[in-house]
Amino acid sequence: MIHWNSFSDFLAMGGYGLYVWGSFGVTALIMIVEPIMAIRRRKTLVLRLKRQLRAEKSTHKAGSTSRSNGEVGKETRSSQ
Repeated sequence: MIHWNSFSDFLAMGGYGLYVWGSFGVTALIMIVEPIMAIRRRKTLVLRLKRQLRAEKSTHKAGSTSRSNGEVGKETRSSQ
């Protein structure tokens, strides 16, 4: 078991404190930032998919409106 004489010895970690605490800090930062970024990416994706769905519905609705007005029949008659 490792024993330290003081808190500053604990922080120094036998001369490897910068590496140990730097690694600990980077790991903690990644563990905090990664879920936040995943949540943001998910929200962005959901919004983009909703916009795409709305655009597809409006395009589909516009296409079915022109067909219901008899435009398709006119094209068929004129091509014959």
